[in-house]
Amino acid sequence: MIELRGVVKDFGRRRAVEDLSLAVPRGEIYGLLGHNGAGKSTAIGMMLGQVWPTAGAVIIRGHEVTHNRAAALARVGAIFEAPVFYDYLSGWRNLEVLSHYSGPVSARRLAEVLDWVRLTGREHSKVRTYSHGMRARLAIAQALLPDPELLILDEPSDGLDPEGIHEMRETILRLRRDLNLTILLSSHLLNEVEQLCTRIAVMNRGRKVFEGTIADATRRPNRIRLLTDDFAAAARALTAAGLADAAEGPSHLTLRAGIRVADVARWLVENHHPIHELAAEEQTLEQFYLSLMNESRAGAQPTPPLAH
Repeated sequence: MIELRGVVKDFGRRRAVEDLSLAVPRGEIYGLLGHNGAGKSTAIGMMLGQVWPTAGAVIIRGHEVTHNRAAALARVGAIFEAPVFYDYLSGWRNLEVLSHYSGPVSARRLAEVLDWVRLTGREHSKVRTYSHGMRARLAIAQALLPDPELLILDEPSDGLDPEGIHEMRETILRLRRDLNLTILLSSHLLNEVEQLCTRIAVMNRGRKVFEGTIADATRRPNRIRLLTDDFAAAARALTAAGLADAAEGPSHLTLRAGIRVADVARWLVENHHPIHELAAEEQTLEQFYLSLMNESRAGAQPTPPLAH
């Protein structure tokens, strides 16, 4: 649905995006992560044809944006940067006005999108009476007007309270399920990304530093949690047997490269160490992200100046 191939974007002598390649499969909720200034907004701007790449290809729905922007974006809806509405108009009238930028839509379509985001019953109230969460859902309704196959959402939960964040999460999941949409989600709310997305890409200083599944990001295959009668004795024995490197605290072990949890379980049973619990340790997406940023920072090389 989205493919970026070796994309570069320069603003004067500053390189904002460096050799970015990624692929968003059809039907997935895909997270694009990174700190402020990492290049996410520039990448999204290039996907939407609002920023032209310096080099590389941006392909949306099988069409290269720089060659055929209209076809590429014909069935793409987006929330990009802060959505703005006319406070003195109703939600319905706002959508009518805003639809004229992309093409008028029928009253039936307006009613459909408002129902999908659960604003039916408040569609004729003035937007100034809407909560922040209702405004956010009105923005989703606007993005749904062109009957999209692809939604690109830049910080859709920004500024929402916990109830609003929950409503936005449920809305995104429902749209994915009921309309079979592909969704690209850019967000700083890593807990929400972890609950919503199947795959993510992480950017740092204009470069992609990770792309993979949420499971890949949160799995820690070399670290296990072990509960047994005598953890210290079991840890020493596993280390002596060449299966583990060291104990970490009262219940965790780091395994040697190539050693599986099943190997440890077999050895413990064969050597008469009772197992009350044995499992691979997982980390949160936030822990993974912070660790990745620290690694990237430690190994960062200065971006070379651009040639004149």
